[in-house]
Amino acid sequence: MRETGLGRLCAITAILVIARGAVLAHHAYTAEFDTTKPVKVTGVVTKLEWSNPHIWIYLDVKDDKGNVTNWGFSASPPGMLARRGITKNSLKIGDVLTISGHRAKDGSNNASGNIVTTADGRETLIGQDQAVNPTEKK
Repeated sequence: MRETGLGRLCAITAILVIARGAVLAHHAYTAEFDTTKPVKVTGVVTKLEWSNPHIWIYLDVKDDKGNVTNWGFSASPPGMLARRGITKNSLKIGDVLTISGHRAKDGSNNASGNIVTTADGRETLIGQDQAVNPTEKK
């Protein structure tokens, strides 16, 4: 009986240690993105990374002079997006999208992806929460 109790205690401890690591691994939105620097760009999808904890959408964006810069947008997890009608097959390489969000604090061409607008004008929330982007009006 005593060994069974010790085994359960060890199992519970292991689960708590693993769960603690998962919680600490996730970050606050404002730790990575600067809410004072909204971005909104239009470009061609070059790459999609459909995996947990967040999908990534990469766009080639042309400036006024024709220079192309690749932007990466972090979006919600795949399951959350599926509940909003965006599946792995909804976005394709070559699609033209407009994505708004907030620029990464490290100054890179990475950003949060909050709202995606497709070429036909459909808007979908791809961020964690509408309240994350208070400057954006739909």
